[in-house]
Amino acid sequence: MNKSWREKTIYILKKLLQMAIVLILLSTIVFVIARLCPGDPLKAYYGDGAEHMSQVQREAAREKLGLDDSMPVQYARWAAHLFDGDLGLSYKYKQPVTEVIGKVWVNTLILGGVSYVLTFGLAILLGLFCALREDSLLDRIICKVGVISGSVPSFFLALLLILVFAVNLKLLPVSGAYSYGSGGSFFDRAYHLVLPTAVMVLEHLWYYAYMVRNKLSQETREDYVLLCKAEGISRRKILCRHCLRNIMPSMLVIMAISVPHILGGTYVVETVFSYPGLGTLSFEAAMYQDYNMLMALCLLTGAVVLVFNLLAQIVSEFIDPRMRLVKNVKEAA
Repeated sequence: MNKSWREKTIYILKKLLQMAIVLILLSTIVFVIARLCPGDPLKAYYGDGAEHMSQVQREAAREKLGLDDSMPVQYARWAAHLFDGDLGLSYKYKQPVTEVIGKVWVNTLILGGVSYVLTFGLAILLGLFCALREDSLLDRIICKVGVISGSVPSFFLALLLILVFAVNLKLLPVSGAYSYGSGGSFFDRAYHLVLPTAVMVLEHLWYYAYMVRNKLSQETREDYVLLCKAEGISRRKILCRHCLRNIMPSMLVIMAISVPHILGGTYVVETVFSYPGLGTLSFEAAMYQDYNMLMALCLLTGAVVLVFNLLAQIVSEFIDPRMRLVKNVKEAA
């Protein structure tokens, strides 16, 4: 038992070390690319006043923001502050980065969480429905429609829904997370979530529903299914009681891996709908060259991707002994 726990601890520490190295490389790449891009971060901090500054004023302003030093010096200073828990000052908002992110991260969590639950809930139901009617006309129609809907870019789909439901029909709001003065209203937030969530679900639904459908179809070709059919059990009961339960372990792995995928889609949708979340902040940070904000958001997003990839790997090894066997063989070699 002690040996087992020691091996697990070493394994987790190795993965954490790999994550730390990847995040360091990510921060370095983002830091260099952001500063090589054309533009002036002084405009984010001083607005239009930056254009009327004299050369002396510009140099003083850059020195105040720490932009007059070389890139290695700036990176070393940023890294030192990072280890102290200081992510720096947002040039655009003139507030600490942590405070700005703290005001909007919940909005991204709500949009992403609702979209995630609806996507996988509907994907399982749709995949089960298609598997029950495999190769029927209805199944083929749903497959074709699903492929088409999943191929439409999310920004184009968002603009189309805005045009129909917000501009023409005037049924739904076009932007924001809630109406002014209604931040605490559940129904107002739900009202503003309809269009962004619809885009998120339509963009990802068929991709995962198709996985469920194919896995269920493959499962129906197993020997135990033939035995169930011989006993007179209906196809519906076989799929719902046996096949669906047997594919759930692999679906759990897919669900863990898909978190970064859906998070990336959330960023795009937030930008189109002017939804106050991490995606909108990322777009503004890149547009205004808000270096500190951009670095913080890239590290946060990268950490989420790495954590859930690690979680998916741990879950897959836990539920599938063959994964542990492959890992042990590689380590022995």
